[in-house]
Amino acid sequence: MKLRKVTAASAAVLALTVSATACGGGDKDSGSGGDKIKVGIKYDQPGIGLKEPDGSFSGFDVDVATYVAKELGYEPKQIQFVETKSADRENALSRGDVKFIVASYSINDKRKAKVDFAGPYLLAHQDLLVKSDSKIAKGADLNGKNLCSVAGSTSAQNIKDKIAPSANLRQNPGYSECIAALQSGAVDAVTTDDSILAGFASQDKYKGQFKLLGEQLSNENYGIGVKKGDKATVDKINAALKKMVDDKSWQKAVDENFGPAGYKNEPAPKIGVIVK
Repeated sequence: MKLRKVTAASAAVLALTVSATACGGGDKDSGSGGDKIKVGIKYDQPGIGLKEPDGSFSGFDVDVATYVAKELGYEPKQIQFVETKSADRENALSRGDVKFIVASYSINDKRKAKVDFAGPYLLAHQDLLVKSDSKIAKGADLNGKNLCSVAGSTSAQNIKDKIAPSANLRQNPGYSECIAALQSGAVDAVTTDDSILAGFASQDKYKGQFKLLGEQLSNENYGIGVKKGDKATVDKINAALKKMVDDKSWQKAVDENFGPAGYKNEPAPKIGVIVK
């Protein structure tokens, strides 16, 4: 009799364990119960992906990720945002650290060999940010001027190699330092993706101080990274992105995150169409 009681109790514990396991992991497309989904974003790009001092998150990528997760069955409280630095994005997906990544992640052939992409969901361009009263009107005006970008970035070197060979390059650890240098007059322009520049310029402390030149020096097709071979998730995310555009939520997110900088965004890109 004792053996029967112990066995029944064990079976009950086992059933509870199996039930709890089935509700975890964030791999299901149902947000019922206590499911969580882990999503990779940037923590340090205002207007794109930013962790606020109070622990909340803001930015266009955050809005896109939240919309997509909801279409997959998860409410905002069930989303766990994970910082994914540029150099670790492919590894984070292959290790299963996150379900998908929305982090100013430009689609290119080298990356497509390691991960799959949904989208693109934004077409950005390399551009130049200058002070609102600057006389710099185009890239060639940077000859003899100070140009800032982040160490290891190819953006500033592209300007020097192709447009303004006499520009003086200044590299900083991050874009925050470049923007501060632009504000103080230590540099005359900052270069990277226009979406990133617009995000910084839209911050309350910088509103009205800077302008984008609209140079469109490159095409950056932002995609949502998914583990290689996970076609089912790619298809579901693409459907969510299409719905986000159709119901105007996409344009609303663009306006709210980039609008204060006068960012003239491209129309929402077609799913699967990469602009070279």
